[in-house]
Amino acid sequence: MKKVFYFAGSMMAGTLIACSGGNQKKAAEGQAAEQAGNEVAVSYSSSLKAPESDTLNLPVDADGYITIFDGKTFNGWRGYGKDRVPGKWTIEDGCIKFNGTGGGEAQDADGGDLIFAHKFKNFELELEWKISKGGNSGILYLAQEVTSTDKDGKEIVEPIYISAPEYQVLDNANHPDAKLGKDNNRQSASLYDMIPAVPQNAKPFGEWNKAKIMVYKGTVVHGQNGENVLEYHLWTPQWTEMLQKSKFSEEKWPLAFSLLNNCGGDNHEGFIGLQDHGDDVWYRNIRVKVLD
Repeated sequence: MKKVFYFAGSMMAGTLIACSGGNQKKAAEGQAAEQAGNEVAVSYSSSLKAPESDTLNLPVDADGYITIFDGKTFNGWRGYGKDRVPGKWTIEDGCIKFNGTGGGEAQDADGGDLIFAHKFKNFELELEWKISKGGNSGILYLAQEVTSTDKDGKEIVEPIYISAPEYQVLDNANHPDAKLGKDNNRQSASLYDMIPAVPQNAKPFGEWNKAKIMVYKGTVVHGQNGENVLEYHLWTPQWTEMLQKSKFSEEKWPLAFSLLNNCGGDNHEGFIGLQDHGDDVWYRNIRVKVLD
């Protein structure tokens, strides 16, 4: 079972470690984090289906936010369903950048979605993003790495978005998705294909936007550029009803409906992901505050 510990240096800070029973190694790591006061030991999984047995120390600020991207390395990050970071994802001027192929959702061998490979449960995520002209991407959360078997008996990795709600990242003025869906529910900061962001306050392509996502005991809030733009509640009859009215309905996509209806799995936790939708996009200042 994963446990979250809070230690104090000069102020309270969150330490995430995967531990069981009297695991002395993890206890020592937690003790080291307590002594440092400004770092946390975070467990992560290095590949598909791997347990969170690897750890890295990450900085935590006075408000308890853990920096999960240091602007220089992909420590703790990897491709969804992979054991490495796909080559289309690079680090540029302190940002994570996806170098677009122009192929939309038809990901090539060197692309694919990117995840921070630690499962979060109750948290606040803050980051900044900017998109290219006509660009599309997304921020996914509570994601699972889902596999299935094809008709030839080969194991395949299902797409990340069938298990994870998506905070839409979009150039509203130039991408056709902005006019699809219903009531603008595919525009920036919307819960993709389900709830529109109101007010719609995204900045134009090429400018930085600030995203905030809070998940706490089933309540989810999306924020954009300093304003809360939507709220919804997972694992409720209302959530199920929304799914049934979306592209992820039980009739249209049974597997997606089943996974999203029990979003986060039995433990109600999952990965944070950044979407490869084939277009140039940049992310920076990525930090998470654990709310457990």
